[in-house]
Formats: sequence, structure tokens, C-alpha cells
Amino acid sequence: MMYWYGNGMNGWEYALMTVSMVLFWSLVIFGIVALVRYLGRASQPSTGPHAPRPTPEQLLAERFARGDIDEHEYRRALDALRDHTRSQADS
Repeated sequence: MMYWYGNGMNGWEYALMTVSMVLFWSLVIFGIVALVRYLGRASQPSTGPHAPRPTPEQLLAERFARGDIDEHEYRRALDALRDHTRSQADS
């Protein structure tokens, strides 16, 4: 029968066990976070190339609604956009 001193593990084995446990739990947490982010993104509407792009009038209206431009500048830019659209349609 053999008699060993202690439990047979030295300092390097304890260090390896600690590092591997931290790595294991890091991978588990990373996997859960990646899965949650993927499922959250999949439920949102697509903004890729298949989604319709807003028109220039819609973008201008958004800027006006946010308060980036005042009413005078909004009306002037809207008239310019409509004149440009009409001139392209006529030619």
C-alpha cells in the first residue's frame, strides 16, 4: 500500500485547475450573451438592403421634428426638394 503526502496536487495543478475553470465559465457566459444578442437582433425589423430607404422629404421632416432646423429652413428646403423633383420629372 502506498502512502502519499497530502492529496497529491502541487501548486501548478491548482493553477491549471483555476485557469481552466475561469476559461470554462467565461465561454459559458460569452455563449449566453451571444445567444441573447442574436435572438434580440433577429426579432428587430431588418435595416439591411431589403428595407425601404426613407425619402428626402421624410429625412427633412425628421430633422424638423428633432429641432435640428427651424420652420423657415424646413419650408425652404422642402420647396427646393420639390422643385428639384419636378425639374427631373419634366426632363
